[in-house]
Amino acid sequence: MGKSVEEYVRGYVQQTVAHVSAPYLAEELSRIVEVFARARAEGRTIFFFGNGGSASTGSHMANDIAKSTIVGENPRFRCLSLSDPVPTLLAWANDLSYSEVYAEQLKNLGRPGDVAVGISGSGNSPNILRGLEEARRLGMVTVGLIGRGGGRQKGLCDVSLIVPSDNMQHIEDVHLVVCHLLTSYFRDERPK
Repeated sequence: MGKSVEEYVRGYVQQTVAHVSAPYLAEELSRIVEVFARARAEGRTIFFFGNGGSASTGSHMANDIAKSTIVGENPRFRCLSLSDPVPTLLAWANDLSYSEVYAEQLKNLGRPGDVAVGISGSGNSPNILRGLEEARRLGMVTVGLIGRGGGRQKGLCDVSLIVPSDNMQHIEDVHLVVCHLLTSYFRDERPK
């Protein structure tokens, strides 16, 4: 007989708490805060992209950071989720390949000094890797929210937050916590 629901929930929550309590989170989050603060101050755009649950995390982050951080006279964040324009994604996937869907959008939209945030549990998604390669070619700052040791993605990122887990749910849990921590941090800062 397996664990009871209560036992399972308790174990899952304990594992999640361990991941969000570990020192790496605050250390890497402080580096991401610096990147985002500089992008906002310079009027740069922050692009988010991922697959599956990570795509929805990118959409969530673009929404929360752009809207929920409006405080006083502080400049607003310029954020865009490249996972959201479905017709555009499908056109690039059909005409070239799925691995090019983010790189091609960045060729149109990305500028030197902008920020590309690739979100991947494995760190080896071909379209995330291509997007980050293109971002680097364009002179953008690259950030990774990753799991499973970082994969090939960590080598393409100026700043990486790597969740030390092979469990996709825990990786995605932490990535959502990062979204809310960044949003809360910039929302709660003192207005200028």
